[in-house]
Amino acid sequence: MTAFDNSEWEKTGAEAKARWGLTDAYKQYEEKTGAYYGQEWNDAAEGMDRIMAAFALCRKNGDAAVSAEAQAPVRRLQSFITEHYYHCTDPLLAGLGRMYVSGERFRQNIDKHGTGTAGNICEAIAACCGKQATMP
Repeated sequence: MTAFDNSEWEKTGAEAKARWGLTDAYKQYEEKTGAYYGQEWNDAAEGMDRIMAAFALCRKNGDAAVSAEAQAPVRRLQSFITEHYYHCTDPLLAGLGRMYVSGERFRQNIDKHGTGTAGNICEAIAACCGKQATMP
């Protein structure tokens, strides 16, 4: 199961550039991913998929957003994004968490791991970053 497959990135590419194209994070994203080809994109998608599966397991186990079990994948996600896409600060991560539940495509893709996974990720990120989750 892939939460973030290549076809989804292609669909949202123009939208992302229009929304964030002038930001430092987007410029870093373009620099880091400019040399990505099929396998690099597949590796990145698989890495994100493993992190989403870890969040889904936390949801399934009933781990509280503030628990060590739920917080570990938050920092793995942040490190993964920084390594593969752009420097992911706590405020950017908190924004991603909110987008995972408010962006229909994100929520649907993440929830392929189990209904409610996107919401649990949002809550865990909010707890980690000291921000209250904004649920739609």
